Formats: sequence, C-alpha cells, structure tokens
Amino acid sequence: MYKKILVPLDGSALAECALEHVKTIAAGCNVPEIVLLRVVEPNPAVSEALAEGAVMYEELNDQMQQLAEKYITRITLKFRQESGVDVHSAFAYGYAANEILEYAKKNGVDLIVMTSHGRSGVSRWLFGSVADRVSHHSTIPVLIVTPSGCRIDTVESHK
Repeated sequence: MYKKILVPLDGSALAECALEHVKTIAAGCNVPEIVLLRVVEPNPAVSEALAEGAVMYEELNDQMQQLAEKYITRITLKFRQESGVDVHSAFAYGYAANEILEYAKKNGVDLIVMTSHGRSGVSRWLFGSVADRVSHHSTIPVLIVTPSGCRIDTVESHK
C-alpha cells in the first residue's frame, strides 16, 4: 500500500517518537523506502539582524544548516541499522509545514508520519502547529503521533 513514507524531524526527542511507529508500519506493509526530513526554519532574530546589515548572518545560517544535516544523517544511519529498511535523509530550509508538503508532493510520498508536540492555548497560538497545518493542507494521508506524556488527558481533567 505504502511505497514511500516521509518522516519530518525537528531535532527533538518528541519528533523522534514517530520512528517506532514508522518501523512497525514499514515492517507490516513492506514499505520499500522511508525518508527522514529535517527542515531548518528561518530565525526571526537572524532575519532582523540581516536587515540591520549583520555580516555574521551567513555564518550563523551555515552553522544551523550543518548542525541540522549532521543530526539527520546520524538519525538516518541509526534508523537504517535498527529497521533494515531503505532509509534516506533529506534537508530543506524554509517554513516547516510548507517544506514538508512541498517535499511530499514533489517526491511521490504516500504517507507522512509526524508527531504533535501537544501545544495548546497561547503557545499553540504563538508557535502554531506544524502537524496541524500539514494535516489540513496535505492531499496524502498524514499520521500524527502524540507521544505519551506530552498531553494532559482532557477527558480526565474535566471529571
């Protein structure tokens, strides 16, 4: 059913919780290819510094990209060893939801598997939800994994 699964990772342990689910799906559905995608988003403070003529912008941007590339390469190698599946890494620079959707569209992805950080209230309003934006705008299936311990059970809290 699935030939290519895309797993966006933001460098957090919460995002990596999706990998166990992907292993199970890949094994059960004989998925031939998995892509781990790391998107580096523009930093508003860095963009502001650039507008003020900061020379170190390019160095800082390069450093952020190098760290992201090292991270995604390390996770890809580890996941490949643990799962035995053909795993590739990809890297993008831009706004996460847009880059995830664009990558999926251009590369024939059949399923996107990602975590939700479980933000609510003001923090969700301030930071938004990449998972929410991806799930609302994707034309392909999206599996959103909620890592245990990251949300309060709202049903229980209203009793």
